[in-house]
Amino acid sequence: MAKILLRNALVVNEGMKDVKDVLVDNGRIERIDNNIGAKGNCKEIDAEGLHLLPGVIDDQVHFREPGLTHKACIATEARAAVAGGTTSFMEMPNTNPPALTQDLLEDKYKIAAASSVANYSFFMGVANDNADEVLRTNDKKKEVCGVKIFMGSSTGNMLVDNYLTLTKIFSESELLIATHCEDENIIKANKEKYKDADNVSFHPLIRDAEACFSSSFAAVQLAKKHDTRLHILHISTAKELQLFGNMLPLGEKRITAEVCVHHLHFTADDYAQYGNLIKCNPAIKAAENKKALWEALLDDRLDIIATDHAPHTWEEKQLPYQQAPSGIPLVQHSLLLMLQYVKEGRISIEKMVEKMSHAPAQCFQVAKRGYIREGYFADLVLVDMNAATKVSKENILYKCGWSPFEGHEFPAAICYTFVNGEIVYENGKVNDGVRGQRLSFER
Repeated sequence: MAKILLRNALVVNEGMKDVKDVLVDNGRIERIDNNIGAKGNCKEIDAEGLHLLPGVIDDQVHFREPGLTHKACIATEARAAVAGGTTSFMEMPNTNPPALTQDLLEDKYKIAAASSVANYSFFMGVANDNADEVLRTNDKKKEVCGVKIFMGSSTGNMLVDNYLTLTKIFSESELLIATHCEDENIIKANKEKYKDADNVSFHPLIRDAEACFSSSFAAVQLAKKHDTRLHILHISTAKELQLFGNMLPLGEKRITAEVCVHHLHFTADDYAQYGNLIKCNPAIKAAENKKALWEALLDDRLDIIATDHAPHTWEEKQLPYQQAPSGIPLVQHSLLLMLQYVKEGRISIEKMVEKMSHAPAQCFQVAKRGYIREGYFADLVLVDMNAATKVSKENILYKCGWSPFEGHEFPAAICYTFVNGEIVYENGKVNDGVRGQRLSFER
């Protein structure tokens, strides 16, 4: 690895902005200072006028491999991730076959080691009948990001509704438990009520706020009973926000929550324009929920911004509402979208960095990442806040080839992305020779 010296970058880190030089050597940040002298074989990058951010850590993606690679694969979606400033991802277990055994989980790590340009980790999956296998992950708590429980509809046999299984996992897991919370019984009743629904505008009525709240409340009650480290994914309703507090610093919270970029951006009013392209679970709901989510994000009841990146083919999304799959490809454009909100004054760039980089690292106890600190891995992003990025078929890197943002122009641009000190993305081009590393955790 060559040394890299970033000169005169506006470093955004830990609530501060300051113009600094940053020296990268052997994959790590060696020095942060002014007027660093370059020595030996050192590549210099003039970063004057650019913002230097820690790489985004996305704690919830679906990269579809193995088994669903007609939609996406780890290699293609990792390329899209780094093009969008995401340097590390945590991927979900509902692939085919689902990651319900230790061997299947390790198979995914092998695929990523061979093909991912970004850093990676994978959740261990839970089913009603694999609790003992899940708890073997306790021996890998420094090597696996967490345990994922679908407490609501999912693919295959990953809906976990057996109280004994839930109790065993919540009481005995030594890893963070991440949950998808939607009450299946409420959803089934709503599906019967709206059985003749013929368009996606019914989606937030079927997968309604009560379904989300009921399941999230149950998860919180289990976590409080067993002192579980619980992280509830993709909060989408105002009602759920009463379950989360902001009186403790993140490092002391036992129950945390994530919000996804599409729930911060779209509302139910947008179904008329986008149709099934923004069909997702939990559903995008009425505008008052978006308003409440923003308020909770800014006052720290919501801890992390992620994507729930979940690609499907264009053809699948053109099916009638009830047959079209749920999920949106987002990982290439999440940082650009949030930078747009920075430019609009909705959120400060310091707060955005906290929620997309620092907080995921702290929440999951990721080792030596998520901050611009000496000695930390050099996972970095240089962005130009005075440029623009127009999304088009030609620059979408998802294997599915489409985005709900196609045609939209973001008021910022990703110039460089660095993974472990190597340039993995530079002005529109991905360096496919780079390989990310398996994340490790300080637990």
